[in-house]
Amino acid sequence: MVRVRCALQALPLAIALASPALASDELAAKLSYCQDCHGVSGQGYHGFYPIPRLAGQQPDYIKNQLQAFIERRRTNNIMFNVAHALQPSMIDGLVASFARLNPRPLSGGSKRLVDAGRTIFENGVPEANIAACAACHGPEAKGSGQIPRLAGQLPDYVASKLAHWSEERGQLRGKPDTSLIMEPVAHSLTKAQVEAVAAYVSYLR
Repeated sequence: MVRVRCALQALPLAIALASPALASDELAAKLSYCQDCHGVSGQGYHGFYPIPRLAGQQPDYIKNQLQAFIERRRTNNIMFNVAHALQPSMIDGLVASFARLNPRPLSGGSKRLVDAGRTIFENGVPEANIAACAACHGPEAKGSGQIPRLAGQLPDYVASKLAHWSEERGQLRGKPDTSLIMEPVAHSLTKAQVEAVAAYVSYLR
């Protein structure tokens, strides 16, 4: 029921965002399919397994991650199949469409952790030799190039990814990618620090 409802709600938006490089109905159908899981307007979905926000995400980051799924540098059985089925022109249309979206964040992080998360995001954790998140992700957490946007991302998704970074990212050691930059940071942050950062970025727009 949720899947059908999301698809119907997302369809008018998908048609409006259709790229001239593709048939509008083809791109609209694929956007609707993506938003079945990633939520209306690509804002993410809180569920048993949190599904990430794609709205406003950096196009180069999404492209890199889709390629990572194809090459098994990142693990996710569903996305393995999705990524393999996408042609380059379709990927270009999808990432451009999601990049233009900026719906209100679903938030959900603990507000009592926001101040602590802001401190870590802006200043890092000097005593643990952890750099500020803002150094790479930008002061507004909107990312750049292959560095992802964190602003508005679901807090449970961020926390889960950081906690399982080495199990899901950079699987091909002979072919390193930008995910390896985060590995020492993810390993160095405590659970409480991860939850604080995740809460802070979840409220950013």
